[in-house]
Amino acid sequence: MLRLRDLVRPGRVRIELPEGGHREASRILARLVLGHFLTGKSARTRFDTDVFAALVMDDGARLITSETLRGVQQLRAHHAGVLFRLRTLADVPEALRGPLLGAVGCRIACAGMSPADAHELASAWGTEWVETRTVTHRQVRAEEPLGKVLHALRRVVTGKPVTAESVTVRREERPRWSASALAHELPAGHAVLSLSTVEGQRTPPILTRL
Repeated sequence: MLRLRDLVRPGRVRIELPEGGHREASRILARLVLGHFLTGKSARTRFDTDVFAALVMDDGARLITSETLRGVQQLRAHHAGVLFRLRTLADVPEALRGPLLGAVGCRIACAGMSPADAHELASAWGTEWVETRTVTHRQVRAEEPLGKVLHALRRVVTGKPVTAESVTVRREERPRWSASALAHELPAGHAVLSLSTVEGQRTPPILTRL
């Protein structure tokens, strides 16, 4: 009998559920395993906090509930975590997609994801303020005879008319990553990744090579 409180050294346990012929039983067992990990004080009663306790759930979409997400958030402070394997966010109930992305500490957008999933992640990563510089050139026309002569000489020498440069600096709120870029512009073998600390501070999403 395996007790999660006995996880005092790194180890790996695989629980293979008979989903092929007993799908409903498999779903119930998966919920029991996840519930025991979240509420069985596996992370809170371990003495060796240097050991990270992790649970990887295949086909995690069917296991995500509001109660599950609250439990996941509590694990972070106790050196434990859960990884939900999702084929697509569309498999998660729409009302839980936002809370799911808010609860997890690691978000990854891989190349080839669907536009709908890209939109969900782009919304979760939010926006940032950026400064944009716009440089414009306008032709300067001389009114005085001497000015006209000087402008003509300069045009002969440079081949260009006399212009004045104008710089405009604006602050704009833009998405950190647009849904279009996530869905269509990520190179193969790369992903956009963001992490969070135990205290809940999040890193900005960055492009990384897998």
